[in-house]
Amino acid sequence: MEPHKLRIGITHGDINGIGYEVIIKTLSDSRLLECCTPIVYGSPKVAAYHRKALDVELFSFNQISHAKEANSKRVNIINCVDEEIRVELGKSTPEAGEAAFLALQAAIKDLKSGDLDAVVTAPINKENIQSEHFKFPGHTEYFASEFSAKNYMMLMVSDTLKVGVVTGHIPVQQVPQSLTKEKILTNIRILHKTMLEDFSIHKPRIAVLGLNPHAGDHGVIGMEDQDIIRPAIKLASEEGIIALGPFAADGFFGSGDFKKFDAILAMYHDQGLIPFKILAFESGVNFTAGLPIVRTSPGHGTAYDIAGTGTASEDSFRNAIYLAIDVFESRKQFKELSKNPLKHHEIDRTGGE
Repeated sequence: MEPHKLRIGITHGDINGIGYEVIIKTLSDSRLLECCTPIVYGSPKVAAYHRKALDVELFSFNQISHAKEANSKRVNIINCVDEEIRVELGKSTPEAGEAAFLALQAAIKDLKSGDLDAVVTAPINKENIQSEHFKFPGHTEYFASEFSAKNYMMLMVSDTLKVGVVTGHIPVQQVPQSLTKEKILTNIRILHKTMLEDFSIHKPRIAVLGLNPHAGDHGVIGMEDQDIIRPAIKLASEEGIIALGPFAADGFFGSGDFKKFDAILAMYHDQGLIPFKILAFESGVNFTAGLPIVRTSPGHGTAYDIAGTGTASEDSFRNAIYLAIDVFESRKQFKELSKNPLKHHEIDRTGGE
């Protein structure tokens, strides 16, 4: 009997960007079908348009009407949009935003019903997707709302680097007043928990970055590092979490100290994502930690400027699929070990990935 392969839902994102290009390039490699059954939530018509634009002949989608019908030996696709949808490569249009939302909505419905094991989301345009049904800064917040997750985190993942952020998609001027000792402690806990359960890392080492230049220089350049971040780290340590810092962000990344840690907690979006994307732009993956389900996404955006040119790298999207599979399996293993604690002693996972 054929072993169960994970059913991975893939939302097509913005139809005028590089979403379909990276999806087609990734799924053209038949080896992927050995470890999962991909189900694209999108449009066969739009997919055919992109396939033609990319001049890809030896690839086809298996059109189905529901995830239950998925063929485990094929790349499946479910139509979620109007047949008259127009593709305008490189342009942000209301139609593209609606198409992105409809695919997202359909995939989440199947995820909730158990017809999918995980979801990988192609990039959306955060502006054109806004509507009465979608009033969120991005995918991360929407998934958190749909699955009633209060404590969640955007986590950027690569082979050598895992970076989480305390404050995500908010204006920079709101960052200082958004930071509290309790919020930072909560995020350290989320990061610790996801390293254990989702990445199978025993006793993870977490680096916490400071907010101000030089981590405040003992209060000379701002008091947040002394009064808020350091006490949060102390409380986490008292709970048995290995959390160190606060570290000055520039020296921390510049010196290579980041290699000594399993995960890094940045205070705000660009503080963590700029160094991450410099080091892993084409290979990095966006993972939403703290959700009851598994959701990943490539680390890049819609890339309108190269849409339709065939030059987009699929590395990040491929890694997003593999990470979704790995996290799902890691959670499953963690639950099994939790039921039988004695098995923990049979496996040495310290620092491993």
